[in-house]
Amino acid sequence: MTAPRPSPVILSIQSHVAYGYVGNRAAVFPLQNLGIEVIAVDTVQFSNHTGYGAWTGQVFDPGHLQDIIDGLFARGAMDSVNAVLSGYLGSAALGTVIEQTLEKLRNRNPDVIYCCDPVMGDTGRGFFVPQDIAQLFRDKMAGSATIVTPNQFELGYLTGRDIHTRADALAACDDLHRRNIDTVLLTSMETVDTKPGTIEMLASGRKGRDRWQIATPKLPIDPAPNGAGDMTAALFTGHRINGKPVKSALEHTASAVYSVFETTRIMGRRELALIQSQKALRRKTPLFKAEKVKDGT
Repeated sequence: MTAPRPSPVILSIQSHVAYGYVGNRAAVFPLQNLGIEVIAVDTVQFSNHTGYGAWTGQVFDPGHLQDIIDGLFARGAMDSVNAVLSGYLGSAALGTVIEQTLEKLRNRNPDVIYCCDPVMGDTGRGFFVPQDIAQLFRDKMAGSATIVTPNQFELGYLTGRDIHTRADALAACDDLHRRNIDTVLLTSMETVDTKPGTIEMLASGRKGRDRWQIATPKLPIDPAPNGAGDMTAALFTGHRINGKPVKSALEHTASAVYSVFETTRIMGRRELALIQSQKALRRKTPLFKAEKVKDGT
């Protein structure tokens, strides 16, 4: 019997909840469904996500996070890491540990990909992290990334732009490309150009030379389940690590996210129906097709 090929390895540094699906709980299972090994390091451990308004648990201090990272390097577990994925931090000091870890990994292997999901706020809700975390994402962590996966609110903050049109979004992507960020995935976009009843994603790859947009029906779920952005960033990064081009990665990601939302709505759940949607996470043929974004649109 021929030995199986090694799987890609992603170091995912995000929040953890005992109940529900946000942070690593929303990222690890989808990545594993794509055949990717995940080294999961938690920045917080809460009873449930903060969208409920009340929770218990704690944000881990930087020393705890560094101790885990040091142990992984000592064990040799970091030798096989192909990519780093980061999300909700809990404190700015944790972001500094992530930056130092990324630098150490890239000193060993300059090809390590970094996906920065700048989890800090949303349209209609504003910021839900302290300003020092938002500033760290904007001024430092995003600039270290290969892939950045903001929502519309976060993209506006990272670039200092008000995003009302698709052209505004493309200009904001260009701002990030000028910071040497290869790929921007705008995980949710609703502008004056968006067709009623739909929600869009926009992917701008190869520093703006490979742009695609995709629209899916906007399902009536109230409240919208938390963790969708975490799942989206993980899926897109996973597909890219697995060798899919930007267009295909966008199509598979948007299709999977829609399927999870559809199942969540049918079940009447507050939490993402990840387990019940696992076949959709690895569907070979996407439900939706991306369209090429023409220059000037």
